[in-house]
This record gives sequence, structure tokens and C-alpha cells, in this order.
Amino acid sequence: MIQTRGRSKAAKVVLEDQPGYYIRRLQQIAVAIFLEETQAHGITPVQYAALHAAVQQPGLDQRTLASTIGFDTSTIGGVIDRLERRGLIERQASPTDRRVRLLHVTPDGQALLEELIPGMLKAQQRMLAPLPASQRAGFLAMLKTVVEANNDLSRAPSET
Repeated sequence: MIQTRGRSKAAKVVLEDQPGYYIRRLQQIAVAIFLEETQAHGITPVQYAALHAAVQQPGLDQRTLASTIGFDTSTIGGVIDRLERRGLIERQASPTDRRVRLLHVTPDGQALLEELIPGMLKAQQRMLAPLPASQRAGFLAMLKTVVEANNDLSRAPSET
């Protein structure tokens, strides 16, 4: 609808005053920094999270993995497919339910994860570098509060 008198509500909203705008931009920046710091390994942040979770909980199933890292269950299979093709993770049939595939990080996957840690940690430091050191813990605490309070609204709620 075109308004001819005065400005529409949409015209009065300043995009740069909205938290969602900055949250989306921060996500883009976080991914870009992670990819820069880990480019030699050719892994995405979601693949890193999947490997990390699978190392922490050997034998977890895909649905639990998706919930653990807050990723959509309908697309986690593709992430696991790519990791499996690279020989970083294996799917094994569950001894109690043949329909369920349990995930295990391979020795190559474990070695890659160890190699990724310095770059991943550097990426985290770079993301927060614009803030004074005294504000970084508070910023992280606020991010956690917002995410945890809104977790159930996510298309992929994580286990907290």
C-alpha cells in the first residue's frame, strides 16, 4: 500500500536501530572470521560444532546432535554426510535400534579437531576484540541470556 500523506510506518522505522539487524550482521561476521582463521582445514562452524559435540558425547545419534548444537534436524544429515565423506566421522548402527545411526569421530576427525582449536579460539578473540577487555565477559553473558530466554522460539532449539 502506498501512502500519499505523511510517512508510512515502515518509512519511520530505522533498520540500524533494530537489534535483529545487528544480530544478523554479527552472525555473518562471526562465520567470516571463523572461516578465515580455519581456512586451511576447509570446515564450517556447523561442522566444527558437530565434530566437537560428537567428541564430547561419543555414540550420540543425529537427532541428539542437532539438539545439542541447536541445528535443524532436517539438515543435520547433510552436515554429517560431508564429514563422513571426508573420513572425519562414522555412522554405526545402534545395537538396540537398527534404524538409529550412532556417530563416532574417527582418528582423523579427532586430529582435525585438535588442529582447529587454535584457529577457532583466535576467531573468538577477534570477534570480541573491538570491545574493551573489561566488557567482553558482560557482553557474552548478555548474549547467553538473550539466546537462552528465546531458545524455545528457535526453529532448532538446543538443549541447555
